[in-house]
Amino acid sequence: VQLQAFGGGLVQAGGSLRLSCAASGRTFSDHTMGWFRQVAGKEREFVAAIRQSGGSTYYANSVKGRFTISRDNAKNTVYLQMSSLKPEDTAIYYCAAYYGDSTYYTLSQAYKYDNWGQGTQVTVSS
Repeated sequence: VQLQAFGGGLVQAGGSLRLSCAASGRTFSDHTMGWFRQVAGKEREFVAAIRQSGGSTYYANSVKGRFTISRDNAKNTVYLQMSSLKPEDTAIYYCAAYYGDSTYYTLSQAYKYDNWGQGTQVTVSS
């Protein structure tokens, strides 16, 4: 599956953004989808994941209650709704696909994912 993320931009602290990740291919619904973020000089950080049917979601503690991951399998798209944004949320955000299903621990590890989008920049100003 090939992925393309978009929707990033510049927003003031406290604002909202919605990221989208469009997937090509016919196996989107077979994949758990994840969002990660990365700041220059730091490791890629887990943000959220959603299982194939969308029935289960996982979040990093740093975004829990502020971010919501969702998916539309009919549109081959996964979303990340970000609210109450903070300057520390500034990063390049990547979507990723993991074939099948697994535990929170596995799904929070970037190296476990098979496919990655190109990333979209999110900048939160104070």
